[in-house]
Amino acid sequence: MGDLPALEAIQQPSHSTLQSPLGVALEVLFERSPILVSLLEPQLKQVLQSSPPLASYAELIDVALSEIAKWDLNAQSEFISGHPRIGEVKNLSKLSASEQGVNPTPPEVLKRLEHLNACYEVVYPGLRYITFVNGRTRAAIAEEMERALGFVHSINWSEPPLESMVAKEFGSREWITELNRAIGDVGRIAKSRIGILGVS
Repeated sequence: MGDLPALEAIQQPSHSTLQSPLGVALEVLFERSPILVSLLEPQLKQVLQSSPPLASYAELIDVALSEIAKWDLNAQSEFISGHPRIGEVKNLSKLSASEQGVNPTPPEVLKRLEHLNACYEVVYPGLRYITFVNGRTRAAIAEEMERALGFVHSINWSEPPLESMVAKEFGSREWITELNRAIGDVGRIAKSRIGILGVS
């Protein structure tokens, strides 16, 4: 994954999709996702053409999150699914790999995270657990996920059993609260990335 293109470049008219400077910036900030191409990039092009020039990448992130907030729930759900699951170790972007920790993770923690991800995705159908890792270990994130799901901490990676999970209704108040939290953390991750890349 390359560095962000010049801020001025993303505000120039372009008819290409993800290879445009704006598309590249969105991929770096938010992770590659089909909805970036099909929905977010075209919307942002229109907004940028009718607005004063952006002063920073942080402002671009805020404008993007404002547009995402207007989407229907299915589109918002698809957007956050562009981020890798916590604990995934393959096919990660360079930034995702560095954010999830450079130190080796014990196999039992990876198995625990895999189980917790599966439980979360049953409880919150259509969502994926997103959190701003901010240098924490995967073991710490596993404990955070347990708390979020109301689980008692367990050293047994497969507890509680997946079949005991009860789904929240898609679009329910609890589901929307969790969706909004996840989108907020995607924004925090994106703003952290501009700092890592040395731009503002």
